[in-house]
Amino acid sequence: MIFAVSGAGLALPGAWLIALGGSAYYLPAGIALLAIAWLAWRRNPAALWLMAALLAVTIIWSLAEGGFDFWALMPRLFFPVALAIGLLLAFRRVPMASKGARPALGVLAAVALVVLLSPLLRGAGIEGEGVAPTSLVSAAPVDWPSYGNRSANRYSPLADITPANVGRLQQAWIYHSGLRSPDGKRRGGLQFNPTMADGLVYGCTAFSTVFALDPTTGRQVWRTDTLVRDSSGGHPACRGVTFFHAPAGTADCPTRIIAGTIDNHLIALDARTGAFCQGFGTGGRADLLDGLGQIPQGWTHPTSPPTIVNGTAVIGAYVVDNQSTEVPPGVIRGYDAVTGTLKWAFDPAKPEARQPPPPGTIYTPSTPNAWTVFSGDDRLNLVFVPMGNGSPDFFGAQRTASTDRLATSLVALDATTGAIRWQFQAVHHDLWDYDLAAQPALVDFPVGNATVPAILLATKTEQLFVLDRRTGRPLTRIEERKAPAASATGERPAPTQPFSVGMPSPFKGDLTERDMWGLTPFDQLSCRIAFRRSVYHGMYTPMGRTPTIRYPGELGGIDWGSVSIDAGRGLLIVNSNHMADRDQLISRAQADREGLIPRVDPRGHSAPGGAMAGTPYAAHWGPFLSALGVPCQKPPYGEITAIDLKTRKAVWTRPLGDARASGPFGLRLGLPIVLGAPNIGGTLATGGGLVFVAATQDEMFRAFDVHSGKLVWQTKLPAGGHATPMSYRGADGHQYVVIPAGGGSLKDPQGDAIVAFRLDAKK
Repeated sequence: MIFAVSGAGLALPGAWLIALGGSAYYLPAGIALLAIAWLAWRRNPAALWLMAALLAVTIIWSLAEGGFDFWALMPRLFFPVALAIGLLLAFRRVPMASKGARPALGVLAAVALVVLLSPLLRGAGIEGEGVAPTSLVSAAPVDWPSYGNRSANRYSPLADITPANVGRLQQAWIYHSGLRSPDGKRRGGLQFNPTMADGLVYGCTAFSTVFALDPTTGRQVWRTDTLVRDSSGGHPACRGVTFFHAPAGTADCPTRIIAGTIDNHLIALDARTGAFCQGFGTGGRADLLDGLGQIPQGWTHPTSPPTIVNGTAVIGAYVVDNQSTEVPPGVIRGYDAVTGTLKWAFDPAKPEARQPPPPGTIYTPSTPNAWTVFSGDDRLNLVFVPMGNGSPDFFGAQRTASTDRLATSLVALDATTGAIRWQFQAVHHDLWDYDLAAQPALVDFPVGNATVPAILLATKTEQLFVLDRRTGRPLTRIEERKAPAASATGERPAPTQPFSVGMPSPFKGDLTERDMWGLTPFDQLSCRIAFRRSVYHGMYTPMGRTPTIRYPGELGGIDWGSVSIDAGRGLLIVNSNHMADRDQLISRAQADREGLIPRVDPRGHSAPGGAMAGTPYAAHWGPFLSALGVPCQKPPYGEITAIDLKTRKAVWTRPLGDARASGPFGLRLGLPIVLGAPNIGGTLATGGGLVFVAATQDEMFRAFDVHSGKLVWQTKLPAGGHATPMSYRGADGHQYVVIPAGGGSLKDPQGDAIVAFRLDAKK
């Protein structure tokens, strides 16, 4: 029966795939299984010979399509091998005529198993030239006063923990921040990069509660409820707080923590006590709703900490995606970090104005916003702002020239005035939600025999752009390449898109039918059919009325985890995702039938897409999954890569994460097999020659040798570490590494732990 059902399950869809121009393997394979079913029912030994022939062809076809890649071979070979073994068992007492066929089929089954399992024995990853191990000693400061540390490079010069002793790393302390919002309505995870300054470690919850911990024990020193009373709507997140040392003579809060809250305030707290700084704004708060007009609850609020440059705290905000063409303004504002006074406002539609709107008016609605973390350069007096695009993400015919001009651009603003000093657009007329999510990193970039003050921009398209941070001039080659045309009526996609060809990219290349995957031949076949029935012309294929493949998908690429830079060794480390989405524009009439309306509408309900009110279409989008709920493309889905900044070549690449949290239908099968898992969060490079990263769906915290990419340590966290780790030296003289483990960002279980590690006593 299994042979007959399997044969029909391959032959009929296999014929459809051939009609779509796809692989010709499945139809004849299905017919062969049907023939084997009939022969086996008749107890005819020819079934063994036919199965042997099918298995031989399958081995050759599998290697031709997938090479020696375990995950590519698994859906092609595992099931046929299982069928072969079952057939051998069924014929174990068949007359002597089958004796010659049994050994032949047994040998082929063994060969198939060797082919399938040999990649696991060889290990995974791509070797580059490697770099010679070095030991660095640095006199640089060892605190961590802001998100990403100074220069936004996610690097600590501390070198006590090395590849040689990291195996002795043990948990030093754990702190539980709490999951629930103050109003008790919601639960939220942790995404912050911890801050260390003035002898304390600082962090925040998704609902804007700020706390300070003793660095050596994790004991809570203070905790401040920032009076958020309504957590409904929006995207509750706090990616960090910023430490600020006020000018000499400042009596009120000489050292302070400045943060944005999800109820739209910029707050200042005394860094030693957590008390509100009364001289900042009104009672320690500046109102970020000023000039925004009447907006629905949760449609805008900060999710990232302010960047402080020469005493100006610059902050943007999350703005709701894909609900309507009428959404809150994407204004970016600079405040005096001592008084909380607004110094300037950057309205992307009126960048020359730079002042609050006149009474009775508001900033321009629906402009591109900047929700992620900025970076700054005190010497140049610049703040570098990674922009998103105006709502909605997936249809832009209604956008104005002013909306498009700054969208998905890196904009350098004068920190004193808010004036544009330069801009660089990473995606033209963005129709894919490829907003700039990664904090730009500052680096002295090698050019010839000298270095140039540069800024490195990582994008969701897995591009790495290197720009002179003084002028925005590219320091590596960028090509404008022809982009696919639109399939939606009225859309006007950009004819070309920029590609950073002067730097290596983690991008795996455009998808083909051979890249389609599944746990079995059947869901792999269904994914092949879905791929063939979709519109896909490579990266930047615009969404249309026919299902469309978007790759990289919404997760990226490179998201807000950004990159880390070990400047002493000249290495850049980046973790990335390789996940495709399958999207579709639907008519307004269909959206109405589905109840797909803006979330502010009291009749609205959860629906798989965005209403995009104000356009002719709504949208469905999401991961490109098989019928079993697994990705339709082969692993790896996440990788970590080291790049030599001088040679501009990849040194090594490794799959990041394993399969222990993966499985069909959302099950967590617990298989510790290297997979390359979806990940969101950042890396930490250290002077000891290590790269620490959590980020993955499998809830592990790992350390890699930065020279070779070898995994040298890992441990299980209480929840997924969808955050960026940080390192500091405690008062006891030990180096600590700390990671928030809040889960939730990849639909994994949520947690509320901040976990610190240090070396145990020498044995």
